[in-house]
Amino acid sequence: MPTPLAVALGDPAGIGPEIVAKAWEKRDALGVPPFFAVGDCEAIEAVWRGPVEAIASPGEASDCFAHALPLIRVGGGCRISPGAPDLDGARHALDSLEIAVGLTRSGAASGLVTGPVSKSQLYTIGFTHPGQTEFVAERCGVSGDMVAMMLVGPTLRTVPVTVHVPVRNVPDLLTVERIIAKARATIRGLQRQFGIEQPRIAVAGLNPHAGEEGALGREEIDVIIPAIERLRDEGFDIAGPYPADTMFHERARQRYDAALCMYHDQALVPLKTLYFDEGVNMTLGLPIVRTSPDHGTAFPIAGKGQANPGAMIAALKTAASSAHRIAQA
Repeated sequence: MPTPLAVALGDPAGIGPEIVAKAWEKRDALGVPPFFAVGDCEAIEAVWRGPVEAIASPGEASDCFAHALPLIRVGGGCRISPGAPDLDGARHALDSLEIAVGLTRSGAASGLVTGPVSKSQLYTIGFTHPGQTEFVAERCGVSGDMVAMMLVGPTLRTVPVTVHVPVRNVPDLLTVERIIAKARATIRGLQRQFGIEQPRIAVAGLNPHAGEEGALGREEIDVIIPAIERLRDEGFDIAGPYPADTMFHERARQRYDAALCMYHDQALVPLKTLYFDEGVNMTLGLPIVRTSPDHGTAFPIAGKGQANPGAMIAALKTAASSAHRIAQA
């Protein structure tokens, strides 16, 4: 069997444990690659009655994956209440993430898949990063400015230049250098992790109608177009800025390999509209492969058996294919 993936369970009160267990159940029917979970065993047992086998090291996962969900235990002894997050759960989520990152960095796992966490809960225990992406980047020794968050669906990939910031702050955060850095990370990621030798990048404007030549805002003229021109001078196939409201229909998606968007919702709304149950969050620019299902903890449905594992399965498959491509390069 190939080297397994490490899967951090995320917040134990969310749907992470359920979708990980359901992904394992579908391992044969949907070709789910081998993986092991990292987290609290009680979190899985609270929502699932299937077989779980505690392992001491990733190497043991291959021996039991066919008949049980392999689990490296983190924490334990606390009462898990699905749908009711607490500080103990946030601590377990962070500990699980830390261990899963370390195992992946060491090469014991071929890639990292992170379950959904509650950032508000993490902040209460001293978490200082905007999200898991920035935490993983720091643990890998990479500046947050050098990585990019890519949202991946079957026919669409999007990358936001700015992420978890208030919309009112976006214009001030958009700089030529930031746009260039995210574009380069996107291009390198498409080459390295998707095997696209000459990626085509479409760039969205910030303002309605891409600014209407300055009538609706000057960010396109002053910032976005100069960034595009510098990237073209470097030999990259990059075009825009385009009005965001015309970039994501079926015909438009056939003209590019990834869309570079200016802010969070501009990138995530089209992806989630098209592929809510199979969208993947992928971090580009890291020395390891890292993916995550593109949805949150869904506390209101946790423990009710309603969680759809589609995005987790897509995250596992995307991580495995990316790791394989890198290994073969």
